[in-house]
Amino acid sequence: MKYFNTVVAVFLVMISNGFAQKSITVDDIWSKYAFMPASAGGFNAMKDGLHYTDLEKEGDFENIVKYELKSGKKVAVLVKGSNVKVGDKTIDISGYSFSPDETKLFFSTEAEGIYRRSSLEKNYVYDIKTGKTIELSENGKQMFATFSPVGNKVAFVRANNIFIKDLDNGNETQVTTDGKNNEIKNGWADWVYEEEFSKANYFEWNADGSKLAFVRFDESKVKEYSFDKYNNNLYPDKVTFKYPKAGEDNSILSVHIFDLTSSKITTVDIGKETDIYIPRIQWTTDRNTLSLQRMNRLQNKLELMFANAEDGSTKTILTEEAKTYIDITDDLTFLPNHKGFIWSSESDDFNHLYFYDHSGKLINQITKGKWDVISFNGYDEKNNTLYYISTEQGQINRDIYSIKLDGSNKKRLSKLEGTSGAEFSKGLKYYVSSYSNANTPPVYELHSADGKLVKVLEENSALKTKMKEYNLSTKDFFTFKNAEGIDLNGWVMKPQNFDLSKKYPVYMFAYNGPGSNECNNAWETFDFWWHSLLNQEGYMVVCVDGRGTLGRGREFKHCTYLQLGKLETLDQIDAAKYLGNLPYVDKSRIGFQGWSFGGYMASLLITKGADYFKSTIAVAPVTNWKFYDNIYTERFLRKPQDNKSGYEDNSPVNFTKQIKGHFLLIHGSGDDNVHFQNSMELANALVKNNKPFDFMVYPNKNHGIYGGYTRTHLYNKMLAFVKENL
Repeated sequence: MKYFNTVVAVFLVMISNGFAQKSITVDDIWSKYAFMPASAGGFNAMKDGLHYTDLEKEGDFENIVKYELKSGKKVAVLVKGSNVKVGDKTIDISGYSFSPDETKLFFSTEAEGIYRRSSLEKNYVYDIKTGKTIELSENGKQMFATFSPVGNKVAFVRANNIFIKDLDNGNETQVTTDGKNNEIKNGWADWVYEEEFSKANYFEWNADGSKLAFVRFDESKVKEYSFDKYNNNLYPDKVTFKYPKAGEDNSILSVHIFDLTSSKITTVDIGKETDIYIPRIQWTTDRNTLSLQRMNRLQNKLELMFANAEDGSTKTILTEEAKTYIDITDDLTFLPNHKGFIWSSESDDFNHLYFYDHSGKLINQITKGKWDVISFNGYDEKNNTLYYISTEQGQINRDIYSIKLDGSNKKRLSKLEGTSGAEFSKGLKYYVSSYSNANTPPVYELHSADGKLVKVLEENSALKTKMKEYNLSTKDFFTFKNAEGIDLNGWVMKPQNFDLSKKYPVYMFAYNGPGSNECNNAWETFDFWWHSLLNQEGYMVVCVDGRGTLGRGREFKHCTYLQLGKLETLDQIDAAKYLGNLPYVDKSRIGFQGWSFGGYMASLLITKGADYFKSTIAVAPVTNWKFYDNIYTERFLRKPQDNKSGYEDNSPVNFTKQIKGHFLLIHGSGDDNVHFQNSMELANALVKNNKPFDFMVYPNKNHGIYGGYTRTHLYNKMLAFVKENL
């Protein structure tokens, strides 16, 4: 009996220590997607401020249902999914969007991704009143299909040209005719704009839908990059596209305005200098005034200009200059009746919102403080209120605020410590909030604009229950001082059943690119479970945001200017030193893994940081900045010919002789962003210096390296490497 009680006691201890709980596998994370949180997809607050729509399953189909906001009572079925047909073909309605007047709906299907923000798709228009569905165009797939403000016309791009479909009479008008692959793009940004200015669609309707402004990209002088695509054919296919590398020629841009009444195209005067950027065009509230932002090649001078739609003449309204660089945002917001505009700027060392009159005269700075506005969510003219998200509650947190235009009556709308986001409805009467923290999956709620809760949309209860089946460690935040006495933010996840008397290996992880963050008090779906798996295997996981990262003001973010990689490497080395001095860390077993800029860091840390890192994993790394695109690279380093040391002194290809530890290099051969060339040149340098390394290539995969079992294979590869070499 005593023996039996002892066995039971041991068994209970094992359960309490987590031994009887489930184990995480790579297959769970990347093949089964077993830990994917639910979202509030399908929810759409309507512009009347009284109703919302959501998807509701009925048999094999989904319906779009209208509900009352206050009560949640079903009002009507707007669209029965089984009735949305063109001929005998039933159309998938899950990705729906309303026209501005909410009389019609868009359904996009059969999407084919091109680059990060562009895709071809078939679009269908559904008329809510008649219940009729039409295919937007039978002449081929479209890009960026966009309703006019009136809702009776749709503009789109096909074959590098702009078209307009009149929904009233069915006529399709071709606005431009000179579009040509790898030469002329109308209304669609070239690769580098799409990637680095975060915008692919370059046409805009004016307020009444009478005019369409667009940018024409002449990329005929931009040099080409190509890679092979392996499709089990006798010879591989070749993918060729325009990609301007650091110091190389860009597209020549021109801005135009198409008048739908006269069919006349007016060219906007953007100046004689052609080596410039036009990162944004945006109509003011005046139907005949287009705003455009003009930036110099160095990216340290930004001008806001107004263009007359009738004759194309322009005038400069606002000029901002910096010693380093200026970021492009979508914060510019025009107030009705020429009352002025809202603009964001880092001019006082932190990113804040400013109010200018229509002539460009500063009226007042709206937000102030030693914290950054992360995003501007809109201005409600009726209530004279702005909404924004900031780091006021600490760099690792994000909170929703409201404030009056004159800077008064600031209110924190989010209540919990962590990361809150907000998607505001048209008219800004309501917003859907998303809240999470480092150890809690997201919760989605509907709020009125004053922050009051209307309805919980998704709590992720199922995932929270599932998490209890696993013995999970928490993500805990810390700070430490680097060698220069600067506090850096970090987080740590310790192995389950952590024992202070033991010494643990450390798996470090970071991105550390300019203006980025990884040390966020927010849920990270895949990384959380991957790092929990590493905890399960006995590894501490640590992440540190070094200098150059976001949320601590302009000086901290811009201190890496002209020497990208230098201070970031020193900070990660200092983090390794700090960790190595902790009594429960085995300083002889510290490793690092990173992707993209993080892969660049991993490549520097196994070379310049060879004395502190036993092994590193570099996924899709930049290995010499001269191989990367010019907008991103020159923003931080200027041109190679103007900053030779900035390029050469921090390029891993130049320091492979210093490698002592184990190195795993991973890349997709179809990476259109950070080209496979980067890893091949690094491999050349490693072989030249007789340095052993592991190399994994994923054929045809782009920068994300995903699809099918790809991520499962990739993470199993990394796990095996870590277990063998750390």
